[in-house]
Amino acid sequence: MTFEQASLLILLGLMLALFCLGRFRIEVVSIAGVLAGYVLGLYPAEGVFSGLASPVVITVIEILLIVQVLARAQLFGALVDRLLAADPPSFVIIGALSGLTAFISIFMNNIGAYAIALPVALRIADVTAIPRRQLLIPISFSALLGGLVSLIGTPANLLVSDALLRATGRGFHFFDFAYVGLPVAVVGVILIAATVRRLFPRSGEEDAAPGLVMDRQMIAERRVPHGSPLIGQGLADCRRAFGIQPHALIRGSRFVSAAKGVVIEAGDILLAEGSDVMFDRLSAKGVLTLESDSDPYGSDLIRSEAVVMPQSTLIGSHIESLDVFRSRGIAIIGLSMRSPRIEGRFDDLALSIGDILKLEGPRHAIAEALEECECLPLAASHDHTPPLRSLWPLLLFACGVLAAATGLLRPEIAFAGVILAMALLNFINLRAAIADLNWPIIIMLAAMIPLGTAVATSGTAEMLAGGLGTIVPIERPGFGVALILFLAMAITPFVNNATVAIVLTPIAFELAAKAGHSANAYLIAVAAGASLDFITPFGHHNNTLTMSIGSYRFIDFLRAGWLLTTVSYGVALALIGWFWI
Repeated sequence: MTFEQASLLILLGLMLALFCLGRFRIEVVSIAGVLAGYVLGLYPAEGVFSGLASPVVITVIEILLIVQVLARAQLFGALVDRLLAADPPSFVIIGALSGLTAFISIFMNNIGAYAIALPVALRIADVTAIPRRQLLIPISFSALLGGLVSLIGTPANLLVSDALLRATGRGFHFFDFAYVGLPVAVVGVILIAATVRRLFPRSGEEDAAPGLVMDRQMIAERRVPHGSPLIGQGLADCRRAFGIQPHALIRGSRFVSAAKGVVIEAGDILLAEGSDVMFDRLSAKGVLTLESDSDPYGSDLIRSEAVVMPQSTLIGSHIESLDVFRSRGIAIIGLSMRSPRIEGRFDDLALSIGDILKLEGPRHAIAEALEECECLPLAASHDHTPPLRSLWPLLLFACGVLAAATGLLRPEIAFAGVILAMALLNFINLRAAIADLNWPIIIMLAAMIPLGTAVATSGTAEMLAGGLGTIVPIERPGFGVALILFLAMAITPFVNNATVAIVLTPIAFELAAKAGHSANAYLIAVAAGASLDFITPFGHHNNTLTMSIGSYRFIDFLRAGWLLTTVSYGVALALIGWFWI
């Protein structure tokens, strides 16, 4: 093993570990990694930013821009309204919503499909007897399944096709992935729709209040008013008698030690964690109060919840720095975090993807703030952006898909034409739309491409393929493909699928070359495995958002995803063997 190969493996291992931990922003880790690769001599200076010119990155940007327009058309919601009017059984509703989510995911980014389906799922939960927990995991998994079907369904497909194009002069056709992806998606949607009701049966208090997900653990600061039953109690009594977990007691401007003998006094501020329902009950009973004296149920003041999306400008920011809310008179009265690290006061908490803010303020101000910071409201929609009452954007997009699918134009050219037409017809403001793009994902994708190229050019892929070849009889096509598919599915629950595809694609080429087989089957296995991410909440942003919004636990994804993962592996492997080997 050369120094170049060893340093590349160490760098990739470190980056993958940092991606898994989620302690640092993914674009920061990616930029640091691509610069470290240059310092280590893995590629020349002109290779550092080569990913920005990649057709893959360009196509992803174009699809994200088009999704912004299609989301305003609200066609998906209209279809669901017709479904609900027929009053079908819950299994049919779950299956139809999942199927529709998978269908739109064929033609757009996974996160875009999920973002379009999420408000519809929450509305269905509000007007039917179906709990949210039976809807959110299915649409998350279905968005991933739909991405298996087409070239543009997920960046992993674009990446392996681009690699094949550079290696052979011919990439995959638009629907080449459908031979494997479509049957896997159909089986997967049916399976999750059939099992989710048994996995997450309806609970007593669930969905008691429209628009809000109940019993979510929330961190908040509340003041102890005069006459509160907490006065004279110790911090340990908060959990035992009042159902909340105290983290800090602030008196004046200083923290009060939790030593024995210290009791709560009137006017103290309590930083605590508990269910959303419990905080509301304690407030109603006068045990704790908000800092503000406003009436949250006044004519213009509302309470709303919003989730921090992957493209949000709030990621990494502390509560105290969120002027986008405070400048509009909006109070942040609670925060639900996936992995809370409480060190200091409430204002010191830093936001990450999937965190849920509980807000109190004027309705129109909340709508403006959420749009500005790219957060998705979970209650009744506050979006003041007018819906798009036209089929032209959909027709233009269909023309772009048709041009790409028939090979008339390359995808990046076809969708550039769609965006140009939308801009000329005033369906999109390019300046505003570009500012609203999911830039962390785009930067991560562009930064990882040079590192993936280095895996191939440094001989690292050949070395790894040789090592794997001594363990598995790769001269038999089914064994090599089964290995690659397994590796992709084993890594993607912990790392985003684009990174998995970038790292494994050179290894797939080398395995195919050593075995004397066509690389197509191996690349299809990489693309499929990279998107079959169902057993953890942090491998894909859709699952991260679902965990926060639906108040799922880590084990819930394992329970819901292990059978789907096992079945998908078997079906995908059989189909790759049938169509590609």
